Amino acid sequence: EVQKLNQQLEEKNGEIQQMINQPPYEKEREILRLQKTLAEKERAQATSDVLCRSLTDETHQLQRKLASTAEMCQHLAKCLEEKQRKEKGNSDDQIPTERSNQLLDNETSLQALICNLQDENRMLKQKVAHV
Repeated sequence: EVQKLNQQLEEKNGEIQQMINQPPYEKEREILRLQKTLAEKERAQATSDVLCRSLTDETHQLQRKLASTAEMCQHLAKCLEEKQRKEKGNSDDQIPTERSNQLLDNETSLQALICNLQDENRMLKQKVAHV
């Protein structure tokens, strides 16, 4: 290993000697090339940082939206349960058919809304997982 490291050291010293022995214009060209490479890497890093911040912001926004959607689903589920309990309590008393139809329509629309919110919730979870 020591011999291998010594050989690598000699190779690096040879490269340094070549650089020293190069004419000044080639040294300048090498310096300009290295500066250009550094500038490109700095631009790439800046772009990366901006994208990372953007994704982080979007992730937080999606998490907040997911939380509010979940909260809304829970609220709607509670409302639906209360209406079902009331409906069961009133089933002993014959409800007029018009009121019964209205309750069924409300229940159907609530169930459709819950399904839509659950689908949106699932999509948001997928987006958050993807991000």
